[in-house]
Amino acid sequence: MVTLTDIERESYKNSPIHKLDPRVKLLFTLAIIIYVVSLPRLHEKNMVRLLAIEAYLVLLVLAAGLDLRYFILRILAILPFGLGIALIQPFLRPSFIKNYTPYPLDLPLGLSITYEGLAFGSILLAKFLVCITAVILFSSTTRMRDMVSAADRIGIPREFTLLLSMMVRYLFLFWSVLKRIRVAQQTRLFDIWNRKVPRKWVLKQIGHSISAIFLRSYEQGEKTYISMLCRGYGSGHEKAYYRTKIRAQDILFLLLGTGSIVYIHIFI
Repeated sequence: MVTLTDIERESYKNSPIHKLDPRVKLLFTLAIIIYVVSLPRLHEKNMVRLLAIEAYLVLLVLAAGLDLRYFILRILAILPFGLGIALIQPFLRPSFIKNYTPYPLDLPLGLSITYEGLAFGSILLAKFLVCITAVILFSSTTRMRDMVSAADRIGIPREFTLLLSMMVRYLFLFWSVLKRIRVAQQTRLFDIWNRKVPRKWVLKQIGHSISAIFLRSYEQGEKTYISMLCRGYGSGHEKAYYRTKIRAQDILFLLLGTGSIVYIHIFI
């Protein structure tokens, strides 16, 4: 069973990147994402700039001493979401492109590919890759509790940080509940892929499982909220555990990061 410790095992390593203030790493990640998204849709220097930023992020990954195999697996797990959007761009003709150059390739169903569509799809995929690399680098070098606290300290609405914190904490609890339900079904020889069983009965059992998870989630939510109130939730003391200050090395890292982005944009 996957636990929060398994996901956060990389964040417990000891490196100069891990020791940075979480607020600085969060601001650096947001700066990367904002810059990448703000790049023009089509520009001859976009791909070179994106590759330069990706190379800079890879250097940070190496400096942090992260497990490259695990890091790549996390990227590959998210990449299909952006890859699916990028793959359909060569077949589309968005309105912001005035002139199209058809690619000399005969396709069925009247489909056609354009050079501009290929370029836009490639840039879109590169942007997505740089953004998820920055996010995974941030999450791999920062513990979940510190990430939520950093978001709270830089001014992100507390409702969002609270929901994120609760989601992370109780996602694995609900996964445990689902696993117990699956074990109980298997001991009763329930198999969702058994063709000898009527599909209507199988769907009914799945519905019972989903409703059981919802009911247990509601009950657990009530118990958790009452426990939080008994421990002083809402009095303002729940923020007291995060009192670190930004140091000189944190400011230096942020200046180097933003300076690298400016240098790549101006001179590349």
